[in-house]
Amino acid sequence: MGGRRDDAVGRGAASPGSVGRARPPVSASTAASTTAAPRRLTAQRRLVAQTLREARRTVSAAELFGSLRALNPHIGRATVFRSLDVLVDMGLAQRFEGDGHVHLYTSCEPVHHHHLVCRTCGTTTDIDDAEVEALITSVRRRHRFTLDHHSLDFYGTCARCTSPG
Repeated sequence: MGGRRDDAVGRGAASPGSVGRARPPVSASTAASTTAAPRRLTAQRRLVAQTLREARRTVSAAELFGSLRALNPHIGRATVFRSLDVLVDMGLAQRFEGDGHVHLYTSCEPVHHHHLVCRTCGTTTDIDDAEVEALITSVRRRHRFTLDHHSLDFYGTCARCTSPG
């Protein structure tokens, strides 16, 4: 865990068509297929995962909590934060560092991939690029480094946010 938790709200709303890949609903079989230590996908965790998936952009835990409270007024703030930690551990969510060291989250598939993150509207696009993997392999070999994991995400502005009008 570590790091500062987020109380800020993610910026902007993304249109549904602006995300890289369509994402199916989270199921118990998807959760079971992850390589992380087995964790139970409780009803509350499924609700957190589904609400995060439906956001289709990066969101803060505070923003997600607000959306979840509208669906279930009895869900606790600590439950949302703990569920996000579990979903990250399971590979069903990704944690990003936003402005001011605020954690932002997005739903993702439990297979390794990288992201393009728009700092303007918050959209995330999953990328699986052979050139990125070749670069990582090259760095590992050149430095004779035994790699156990890596994380590479690109932050900037998406085409929709940079285009005029």
